[in-house]
Amino acid sequence: MNLKKSLQAFNEAKRFMPGGVNSPVRSFNSVDSNPPFISHGAGSHIFDIDGNEYIDYVGSWGPLVLGHAHPRVVAALSRQIARGTSYGAPTLLETQLARLVNKIFPSMQVMRMVSSGTEATMSALRVARGYTGREKIIKFIGCYHGHSDSLLVKAGSGAATFGEPSSPGVTRGTAQDTIALPYNDLAAVESAFAQCGEQIAAVIVEPVAGNMGLVLPKENYLRGLRDVTKKFGALLIFDEVMCGFRVALGGAQEKYHVTPDLTCLGKIIGGGLPCAAYGGREDIMRNVSPDGRIYQAGTLSGNPLAMTAGIETLTALLEDNLTDKIAAKTSKLVEGLQSAAQRSNVTIQTPQAGSMFGIFFSDKPVTNYDESAAANQEQFKRFFAAMLEQGIYLAPSQFETLFMSAAHTEEDLARTLEAAEVAFGALR
Repeated sequence: MNLKKSLQAFNEAKRFMPGGVNSPVRSFNSVDSNPPFISHGAGSHIFDIDGNEYIDYVGSWGPLVLGHAHPRVVAALSRQIARGTSYGAPTLLETQLARLVNKIFPSMQVMRMVSSGTEATMSALRVARGYTGREKIIKFIGCYHGHSDSLLVKAGSGAATFGEPSSPGVTRGTAQDTIALPYNDLAAVESAFAQCGEQIAAVIVEPVAGNMGLVLPKENYLRGLRDVTKKFGALLIFDEVMCGFRVALGGAQEKYHVTPDLTCLGKIIGGGLPCAAYGGREDIMRNVSPDGRIYQAGTLSGNPLAMTAGIETLTALLEDNLTDKIAAKTSKLVEGLQSAAQRSNVTIQTPQAGSMFGIFFSDKPVTNYDESAAANQEQFKRFFAAMLEQGIYLAPSQFETLFMSAAHTEEDLARTLEAAEVAFGALR
């Protein structure tokens, strides 16, 4: 595959941006490669500046559930662009999208639109601290909630480790209020609450983890989090930025029948444009300014372009029952990948949650970050390279999740499985 123009573009980009990118994983460092530079997308395919075409299972990392440049979304955006791209003032579009979100996520009684998942989780934690009057939070190792200071913390050994910063620039003072625990270990959570439960404002979790590869919650894990937070008066925050609208239409809280106090959404509610939201119980959210004293603001919050794209995307999901249809296609692909791997005597794990799926080169199911990190990453790199060479665009890290869209066709699935047969064969 010729990537000459992309390599030239990458070298030029490195002059002006750290690593040549505006988000680290795009650099392809984790797969020892250089990224193709994308020129455009259409449906389930993307195209690079060298003229190569790929079947895309990244989908802008999740939001393009309808596919690239969906005609309905493009038409609506074109109409809105002619009316203006940003006002910094209220519009009917904001309430229209909020009403749709509330219909699908009833737990989000009152919400605030923002521009990124990081902004949503950061704001939700501020609300939790302000509402409870407490300072400490619990997060889980391998769950990524954006790059705000209190969440850039890694744990050391032990069941409950008070945080050490995992990025220069994060102060120890900030990190010490974050308790990082293993995902799927309810006993560790109960132990932390037994030690300092009266100081814990909130537990924040990806209910279906998508940032250590796709890792599913164990049976009753989410219910256990709900029970322990209620017992101690802490808030439960579901970060459904990635799994919302994909695990089920109403996200993990619908699938697992667990209602959080606050929910963070992103990606899909902007239809591929920068957008996110946080919200939950009315008695909590009425503490946000201007109704209350907890401050948060953003000039681009509720941007009319993002609202328009989100309205069209969510309306399409509601009208056509697409969530289940896309999940069925995902199941077909996952089953095919397993069969292809078995024919080459390659052992893989292929977790699936609705239209999300992942690939681990491991001989046992992955339930937490340590098990994810123990999977064979060298095999993943070789598999990734072989798939890319054949025009299949996967996330360039085994710690990322893959996504199906409504635009993927039976032909796309067949071509993907043919490529996988070759890629697995090369690993023998």
